[in-house]
Amino acid sequence: MLSFEQALEKMLAAAQPVEQVLSLPLTAVAGRVLAQAGQSTVAVPPHDNSSMDGYAVRVADVTALGVCLPVSQRIPAGTVGLPLQPGTAARIFTGAPVPAGADAVVMQELCVRGESGVVINHRPHVGEYIRRLGEDIAHGGEILQAGIRLRPQDISLAASAGLPELPVYRRLRVGVFFTGDELVPPGEPLPPGGIYNSNRYAIRALLEGLNCEVRDLGSVPDNLEATRQALRKAAADNDLVITSGGVSVGEEDHVKPAVEAEGRLEMWKIAFKPGRPLAFGEVRRPGGKAWFIGLPGNPVSSIVTFLMMVRPFVLRLQGVAEVTPRVLTLRADFDWLLPDARTEFLRARMNDTGGVEIHPNQGAGVVTSLSWANGLVVNPPAAVVKRGDSVRFIPFWELLS
Repeated sequence: MLSFEQALEKMLAAAQPVEQVLSLPLTAVAGRVLAQAGQSTVAVPPHDNSSMDGYAVRVADVTALGVCLPVSQRIPAGTVGLPLQPGTAARIFTGAPVPAGADAVVMQELCVRGESGVVINHRPHVGEYIRRLGEDIAHGGEILQAGIRLRPQDISLAASAGLPELPVYRRLRVGVFFTGDELVPPGEPLPPGGIYNSNRYAIRALLEGLNCEVRDLGSVPDNLEATRQALRKAAADNDLVITSGGVSVGEEDHVKPAVEAEGRLEMWKIAFKPGRPLAFGEVRRPGGKAWFIGLPGNPVSSIVTFLMMVRPFVLRLQGVAEVTPRVLTLRADFDWLLPDARTEFLRARMNDTGGVEIHPNQGAGVVTSLSWANGLVVNPPAAVVKRGDSVRFIPFWELLS
């Protein structure tokens, strides 16, 4: 049996980013993965400018509090003033270029404008309230690293640096289908022995949250030929095929022989709870292959396995450099006295006192526990937890984006 870490390492070692890179306008890159580092086309700020509304002065002219200087010019943002004459002040506004000769800005709250000029009630130091040319970004400097998922603040930075577009990897194409004659779409009458297909909606939502292009083939009957046909169709124009259910070795589990017939498959038993079996391999297609991952059919196992193993694999295929979620160390407000021999991912949520609680029913069939939780406690194999111990907690906000 592979440990969780061993299985994940194997998957990530196999993953390579998609090859196609697109140059897209900034309006179309949110959530996409940057393929090449971005360099600024300008210095930011592009000139020395005022960080306050106030008066630009020469420090040497403010010899004492209450000195009155005539106002020689007015400089709003977007205009360039004349060189500042000695013994004068310039009315200046936030973002406006500091005129040549001025070496400080006095904020307007420390000044009083009168008929004969402006009274300065503060002795400034050189550089006060002046943002220097290039102090934020140097011309030609690297502003964004390759392999990041572009957030609004990253796009803002690119725009500030004068970049109208960015090179990003194309979206990952993922084909999904679900096996089981017992599966029924929500809204239809539930026949004897039937269950509603919740995995279809969960897996789609998880993939779409990762900005994948999802192709949904729906439910597939429990027979070998139908499963092989679905695999061929899903692999034809997708980078990855994900299935749920049918990955064991029972008489009605057809995914394993179907993938072996259409490509290559490794069946792993992973020391991982909830969820133990994971199918990983590839499906052949003319001129190439599609990766294959077979998830367990149990909804809780399927979702937790996706979050902890499929998500980092998908991110790596997308070109993301850092795929490991951040882990918080929190106080356990629970006892866990009968641990499993496997790594356990306990459905849990942070509380208002800085601790973490776990759902009282950690059964693999308790779907309500996932909706109740706001993260997972990672419990090492055979580790007993007592109230007050420190535990590792991964919030869902780290796993659902």
